[in-house]
Amino acid sequence: MKVGGKRVMVCSCEGTMPLDVKALAKALGTEPPDQVYFQLCRSQADAFRKAAAAGEELLVACGQEAPLFAELARLAEAPEPVCVDIRDRAGWSGQAARATPKIAALISDAALESEPTPSVTLASEGSVLILGQGQEVLDAARRLGAERAVTCLLLPGHDSDLIPPAVRALGLFKGKPVRASGHLGAFTVAVADLAGASPSSRGALAFEPAVGGRDLAADIVLDLTAQPALLAPRDGWLRVDPRDRIALERALSEIGGLVGEFEKPRWIKVDATLCAHSRNGQVACTRCLDICPSGALSPLGDSAAVDAHVCGGHGSCAAVCPTGAIRFDVPAGNGLFNRLGTLLETHRAAGGGSPVLLIHDEAGGEALAALARFGDGLPADVIPVQVAAVAALGPDTLLAALAKGAGEVVLLADPARRDDLDGARAAVGLANRVAEGLGWQARARLEVVSDPAAIAALLPSKAPKPVEPAAEFLVLGGKRQTMGLALTHLHRHAPAPVEVLALEPGDPFGTILVDEAKCTLCMACVSACPAKALSGHPDKPSLGILEVNCVQCGLCRVTCPEKAVTLAPRLAFGPETKVRQVLKEEEPYQCIRCGKPFASKSVIERMTERMSGHAMFKGTGKLDLIKMCEDCRVVAQYELEEGARPMAGAAVPVTRTTEDYLKERDGKG
Repeated sequence: MKVGGKRVMVCSCEGTMPLDVKALAKALGTEPPDQVYFQLCRSQADAFRKAAAAGEELLVACGQEAPLFAELARLAEAPEPVCVDIRDRAGWSGQAARATPKIAALISDAALESEPTPSVTLASEGSVLILGQGQEVLDAARRLGAERAVTCLLLPGHDSDLIPPAVRALGLFKGKPVRASGHLGAFTVAVADLAGASPSSRGALAFEPAVGGRDLAADIVLDLTAQPALLAPRDGWLRVDPRDRIALERALSEIGGLVGEFEKPRWIKVDATLCAHSRNGQVACTRCLDICPSGALSPLGDSAAVDAHVCGGHGSCAAVCPTGAIRFDVPAGNGLFNRLGTLLETHRAAGGGSPVLLIHDEAGGEALAALARFGDGLPADVIPVQVAAVAALGPDTLLAALAKGAGEVVLLADPARRDDLDGARAAVGLANRVAEGLGWQARARLEVVSDPAAIAALLPSKAPKPVEPAAEFLVLGGKRQTMGLALTHLHRHAPAPVEVLALEPGDPFGTILVDEAKCTLCMACVSACPAKALSGHPDKPSLGILEVNCVQCGLCRVTCPEKAVTLAPRLAFGPETKVRQVLKEEEPYQCIRCGKPFASKSVIERMTERMSGHAMFKGTGKLDLIKMCEDCRVVAQYELEEGARPMAGAAVPVTRTTEDYLKERDGKG
C-alpha cells in the first residue's frame, strides 16, 4: 500500500486494533497491503529491515516504537521512516470499529511532504553565572565548578555569615544586578557597586572596595535570588527558588547538558511591510509587543522585530496580529492549513461522520495517549492534530477549518501555558461570533486541561453538522486572504446569512467613521494606513476606504490631526466592501490668482481661519498667499509693497560717471 510515494506498513499491535485494510485502502485511494503485521517491532522486524534496505520511503503506522524503527533504518543506512500513531489516537477506542476514516486521515496527514522549518543556532561553552544571597550559591558553584567556568554574584547584605572557599576556583563578587539581556550562550548582567572577594578573607567572607558598575557575561545563568526576574523566561536562564531542593537539583542537572551548539526553530516570521505598529512616530498597534512573554519582540522603526535567539515559540503574537505581519512558521509556510485540509478531506471521502478537530500540543498528546491506554480513547470522529503551540492559532486557522468541513474545533491547551492563551481566546471568540451571527451555534472552544478523564468528558459524542459543501480553496496567501476566503464560503452557505455583523473593539474587521465637519482631507490617514484600506483620488480631494482591507489597527485615528476618525468594528459581507467607498469628498479649491485647483476647500478655509491672527500674515495681501497655488504664491510675494517684501534688500547705488563729476564741478549737477 502506497500513499504519497511512501510504502505504508500497517501493524495491528498484536491484534489489539480491529483494522479493515480493504476499507482503509479504498479511503486512501490505493491497493490493500500485501500483509497486515501483527508484531512489526519485534518478531516481524525483519520485514521492516528488508523494506528499509530496499531503499523505499517508508511510513510505519506505529508511534510508540518510532525510536526503534529509526535505529533499524540507520543500521540499514536507509532514510528514517515516517511514523504515525494510529493506535492511541484511533485504534484503541470504544468506537474502534468506526475509526477507519480517521485512520485514513491520519495516514494521509503523515504522508504529506512538509517544507523545512528554518532554524537558528545557539552556541554555549558552558560558563555559568550564579545569582543569589546565601550559602546555596557557593554550594551550587562548588558542584558545577569541576566542569564549568563559574562566577558567583552575591547580593549585598547577605554575605556576613558565608564560609570562604578553601580554593578559589571561581569568580566571586558582591553587587546588585540591575538589568540583564541576551540569550543562551550570550547573557550579560549589569551590576551596580561590584566588589570582588578579598583573597585574605578569614572566618567570614570579606570583599574589597566596590569598583562601580560593571557587566558580567556568561553562557548560562542560574538565578537563586528569589526576587523578581531580570529577564522574561528564556532558554539558558534558570530561575529557581533555592528552598526547593528538587527544582535546584533539576536545574543543576539541566545545566550539565547546556554545552555545545543547539538548533532551535525560527519560530516566527515578520513581514515589516504589513506591520501596523506605527507610522511617522505615531504608535497604534502594540498587540504583539504586549503579549510576548519572552521579550523577544521589540519596536524597530515603524514595525516590530524579533530576536530569534530569544524567542521561545509561545506563538501568541501570531494569534493577535491583525494584518498577518507576524506568522508562526512551524510548520513552515502554509503547512498547517495543508494538514487540516488533508485530514478533513480524507475523513469526509472515507465516509466519516461530522468531524471534530482536537488541536493540541505535545503535553496534550501525552494526555490523549493515557486516555487510550487507561480509558475508552477518542471517539471515532474526533481527529487529533498536534501542533507546536496552541497559543499561536488565530482566527484564520479556526475559520478555515470550519469552512473546510470541521463540525467543531476544540483547542486543548496545557494548563502550564495558560498565561499565553489570550490570543487564542480572542480567536475562539471571533470565530463563535461569526458562527452565531450566521445562524449556527458556537463552533470553537478553548479547553485548558491536562487530566485524561477530564478531556474525555469534554469531547462531544456527536459534533454539530458541518458546513456543506465544504470549501475547496487552497491557502496560498497570508492571514487576511485566508480569512477572506473562509468568511465568503461560510456566509454563502450560512443558515441565516446577514449582510453586516457587529463585532467587538479589537476584532480585525471593520470600517471607519469620519466627522466631515472636522476632516480637512489632508490625507495623513492615507499615508499611514499599512493595509492599503484608505486611499485618495487622482482628480479631486477625496477620502475613500476599501473595507475588506481594514484591520482596525487605529493608525488612521492616532495620525489624524483633526481627531476626525473613529473606528467601527464590524464584518460586512456585501460586494461594496471590495470596492472603494467614499467617506468624504469635495471640489478642489481654486487658486485666487490663476484658477488652478491645488488643495481641498476645507484645508484652505481651516488654514486661513487659524492663520488670520498670526504675526507672519499681518499686512495687506499676506493672508491671500494661503489661497494661492505654489507658483502664484512665489510671484505674489515679490509684488507686494516694498516694505512687505521679505527678501528685499537695500536700494542699489547708482554708478557715478565722469560726466557726473564734470556737471558737479560746473555747478550743473
